Amino acid sequence: MATENLSPALRTPASSRPYPKAHPGYGKRSAPEQRPASAEDFMLLPERERYIAGYVDHLPDGAAMDIKTLAKNIPLYGQMAIGSALRALTVAGHLRHARCQVGESGSRWVTLTYWSRTAHDDEWWVAFTKAENIRVTQEAAAAPTAPPPPWAPMEAPATQVTVEAPVAPSEPAPKPALPPPAPFVPQQRTPEPVPSGPSPAYLALAQLGRIEPRLALSAADCAILQELATAWLDRGVNTDYLTHALTSGLPAQVDSPVGFVRRRLRDKIPPHLPTGLAPATPGARVRRLLVECTECGAPGPSEALPDGLCRRCGTPAPGATAETPVDPPVECDIHALVDSLRDLMRTP
Repeated sequence: MATENLSPALRTPASSRPYPKAHPGYGKRSAPEQRPASAEDFMLLPERERYIAGYVDHLPDGAAMDIKTLAKNIPLYGQMAIGSALRALTVAGHLRHARCQVGESGSRWVTLTYWSRTAHDDEWWVAFTKAENIRVTQEAAAAPTAPPPPWAPMEAPATQVTVEAPVAPSEPAPKPALPPPAPFVPQQRTPEPVPSGPSPAYLALAQLGRIEPRLALSAADCAILQELATAWLDRGVNTDYLTHALTSGLPAQVDSPVGFVRRRLRDKIPPHLPTGLAPATPGARVRRLLVECTECGAPGPSEALPDGLCRRCGTPAPGATAETPVDPPVECDIHALVDSLRDLMRTP
């Protein structure tokens, strides 16, 4: 009797979960000059780093690859293991974190994550960071003006009025007698005051409290310090330079923000630009790209962070290096030690 084939059919593979997307401006960014993907990628890395690098390499651009998201989607390792693996991948030349300054006033920073399947040395990453900084700055300078929101009121088009020439009558009417013209006397008109908004120096001082809460100034404080801040802008610097000079290196506690800012405006005023250098446009947006330490997140230029780590995180702790000589154990007389213990036990 013919029997029916009872072997089950092949199951349809389950669809994989979509990759979690990061917010616009964040997430993975693929670096250039990468070789094609192959099975031999990351073979020189340890098992944990090789597994995490393979997962990150398959993520599309814009996918979230922070420590919490990776630990949530990679059940084999926790957040501590993911953080250690990312640090090792940074030292190996596959990963770099950078901080980019964006926004109309340059007061907001976003963290960019650059990934490369091919490992690169520090010289390559330094050159890439400089080129990326130039590209981002040029894009910011060439960015068109944002269109008005859809809810903004539209201006009514000007109505064109056509004035027809009067038809000349067949017989001209008699003109009435006009009085003699009065002598022309020029009148002195007083120009109407044009309302103006706050100056760039005032806006920079007003935004200090949002960038650094320890330097929160009132409206009266901004009006008092506006003249000192304007002297900085007259010397060719922009508002981003002014804000960075006032907010960097603050003490743990600022008792008087207005006094502290007044002292810095007077003591740290920049010199005049040499003749021939064009001053920065006050209204232009300046964006900077700084490499970020993978371990602690401290920003800095690419040259100051070799292997993507700052000096504090890249320097091993004292006593943790393998080259540190270990003192040999001190030899002791076991018999004398036992005799002394027995004497102590006999003592009442």
